[in-house]
Amino acid sequence: MAEAATPGLNSEEDPVDEVATALSKHNYIADRPLATVLHLARQLEVPVLLEGEPGVGKTSVAEALAAAEGSRLVRLQCYEGLSAHHALYEWDYARQLLAIRLAEASGGATEALRSRIFHPDFLLKRPLLEAIWPEQDEDVLLLIDEVDRADEEFEALLLEVLSQFQVTIPEIGTIKAKRRPTIILTANRTRPLSDALRRRCLYHWIPFPSLDREIEIVKTKIPDVSERLAQRGCLLVQRLRTGYYRKAPGVSETIDWLRALTLLGATDVQRKQVEETIGCLLKDSEDVRLFMEKDSERIYREFGLSQDGRTA
Repeated sequence: MAEAATPGLNSEEDPVDEVATALSKHNYIADRPLATVLHLARQLEVPVLLEGEPGVGKTSVAEALAAAEGSRLVRLQCYEGLSAHHALYEWDYARQLLAIRLAEASGGATEALRSRIFHPDFLLKRPLLEAIWPEQDEDVLLLIDEVDRADEEFEALLLEVLSQFQVTIPEIGTIKAKRRPTIILTANRTRPLSDALRRRCLYHWIPFPSLDREIEIVKTKIPDVSERLAQRGCLLVQRLRTGYYRKAPGVSETIDWLRALTLLGATDVQRKQVEETIGCLLKDSEDVRLFMEKDSERIYREFGLSQDGRTA
């Protein structure tokens, strides 16, 4: 992580407030604990592991921080079966084969041929190597998104990158970062992460936001939302999160829902529109059924919506 001054970040104010202010300029509202972790990670040059329920804004932290620092965002989306070839590098076999055939046709020496075909020019960089060894001398933010979706074997592959900021390529040697990238990992707790990975990172849990903070986030993301719709819409979402849903709505669902209601011309929450747009909030058929058949009356009663849809 580069310590040099970067666009959007300076040293004229409290450094933690400075981080929060820089993120807010890129539409991310960070609380002080999160801003503190990001500041410390930058100064200590260590990765950050962000955990939380899906939709609380973990990926958005990396996107906003990259914009605030003026860094190039390199994203590795993790999934089951992710291999080193897709995360680190591959050799361009087609070009290597062509080079071999051309060398054979011209009677090229074997050793010279080997050195040529395992040259960096034949290397296809994947996200991890791209972050360690970028094409240009620039600041890079590496986002390793949803690391818990990858296999445990992949975690072992990450350790060299996370602890030493380097990648070893057998045919070339060890590539060490000239400028350490900012590294942010996100996880949804779909499986436990290893202690070895956690030890190499600063850790921060991102919870669902408080009502006031969620309203602030919504108003930042949807400038044309009405004040009443933002307040009552966020309140209804907070009520939904107290239910027994398989996938409680995250902040991203709140934003999508209130944006949809705003596009429909709504300035307040109405029962009919809630039922028509519930798919913006609940993304599982059983959750929708639970809401429509059992939980809606509780929500409407707590929220103060009468049977005809007006505020009670």
